[in-house]
Amino acid sequence: MSKAKAKKAPAQATTTPAAAKKEKKLMPKNVRKILTHRRIRPMWAKIKRTAKKKGVAPETLLKKKPKFVVKPISGEKNGSKRLVRVKKERKFYPTEDRPRRVRTGHITFRQHKRHYKQGIEPGRVVIILSGRHKGKRVVVLKTMPSGLLLVTGPMKINSCPLRRMHQMFTIVTSTKLDISGVKVPDHIDDKYFKRKHNSSKKAKSKRGDGGDIFDTKPEAYKPDEQRKKDQIEIDTQVIDVIRKHPEKKLMFSYLGSYFQLRNHMYPHLMKF
Repeated sequence: MSKAKAKKAPAQATTTPAAAKKEKKLMPKNVRKILTHRRIRPMWAKIKRTAKKKGVAPETLLKKKPKFVVKPISGEKNGSKRLVRVKKERKFYPTEDRPRRVRTGHITFRQHKRHYKQGIEPGRVVIILSGRHKGKRVVVLKTMPSGLLLVTGPMKINSCPLRRMHQMFTIVTSTKLDISGVKVPDHIDDKYFKRKHNSSKKAKSKRGDGGDIFDTKPEAYKPDEQRKKDQIEIDTQVIDVIRKHPEKKLMFSYLGSYFQLRNHMYPHLMKF
């Protein structure tokens, strides 16, 4: 009977420090919850990008920097050291409290980038589609900071005064006038068109301080003298430009007529 061979013990795998897998260091659960919050995520991503550029671990950037530095001082009676601030404080402070302006990522309306229709530029003739002047052909003078268009008839030709118009309610035509010589006063801006309310005592009494509550007649708007002066000044310049046009008679009748559609006239097939 053959002798039973003794079973050899399984050879233990030789492990080296290089071959050993690095153990992943997991952050505490409460820290992970904070870092995955929707408000913290962008900040944590920014910290990781900065750490990658510097070649350090992101956790090191979260450590608080020391506010003081210990500096040795010579002399037996001086205490041999002093605490010096890393960031120096102000020398002077305001005598009155000023409100702190909080910066946010919100961009206000006036900071928005303006995009205009193709072809909208100073001197371009556009057709107004809404309002009391709808159907009229007017001349664009300039674009306002608010994104609106400053247009004029001129008033002598089609009774359209200086006014602002949204580009959505206009049709851009291929007709253009050279108004490079027309000077629009600098004071004609968005504030210029703000309606001024009557603040007199008589007006206040009508609103509720002992006035007639059944008097519902709206106050008629009357342009001031400055508005009339600016209208005449700009209209004179624009009309001079039209008179120099090679087809001035056609331009005067074109601006003075209304845009209208008849039978079998389709706007999407027309060339303006």
